[in-house]
Amino acid sequence: MDIIHARRVFDAYLDQFDRTDEKIRLKIIHTDGVVCYMTEICRRMGMPEEERRLAELIALLHDIGRFEQLKRYDSFERDTMDHAAYGVRLLFGEQQMIRRFVMEDTWDDIIREAIARHSDFSGYDPALTRRQLLHVQLIRDADKLDNCRVKLEEPIEVLLGCTAEEVGQQDISPEVWKECQARTSVHLEKRKTKMDYWVSYVAYFFDIAYKETVDIIREERYVERVIGRIPYENPETAQKMKELRGIVETYFESKLI
Repeated sequence: MDIIHARRVFDAYLDQFDRTDEKIRLKIIHTDGVVCYMTEICRRMGMPEEERRLAELIALLHDIGRFEQLKRYDSFERDTMDHAAYGVRLLFGEQQMIRRFVMEDTWDDIIREAIARHSDFSGYDPALTRRQLLHVQLIRDADKLDNCRVKLEEPIEVLLGCTAEEVGQQDISPEVWKECQARTSVHLEKRKTKMDYWVSYVAYFFDIAYKETVDIIREERYVERVIGRIPYENPETAQKMKELRGIVETYFESKLI
């Protein structure tokens, strides 16, 4: 498995898209970020070279469906296209594009499952093999780490379509808050307010699988930095966000045992 070759093929694939388009550019940067985080997680976990290269290949390809989604719809919204499912069809469908990236079919079932499930509500499925589950959880962890960077670097107006001040004045919907208290990610369809969207970006920490990922989150202070980006002028919301930070930290402590 030659990750340098795969990167060249990926770059050639991107040539059909407008690299000057801001959304395309952001997804390219995101892909690079996920690959970097994947390398670091695998290093900390002491992964064998083959496992690390496989994980890096999955990171490189995990969002390949996003580019066609942007080309067709100029949108990241799930109701325009299931980018994960499209990515699987693109790679493993009739054209078998996956063979451009890696000649052997040894790892196809692992790559397919990891890409298909990387943005699902939960990556766990008892039908998965131990190795498939490993790579499903690895890509979900690495993806979330780079999404933290995105939530900290991108303007709130771009992320949520309104100012940070406007977000902080809003309530957290009861259904969303119940999921936070239950230490689960937020079901996307339950989000009603812009504040619900911001809370969901914190609640996805409840889906982190590995201690090594938690270590990176703590070192980068991602929880407090993401939470702290919004000025919570709504007193009830401010109290809940303070409580949510504590809930996340308690969850992380359980991952470190």
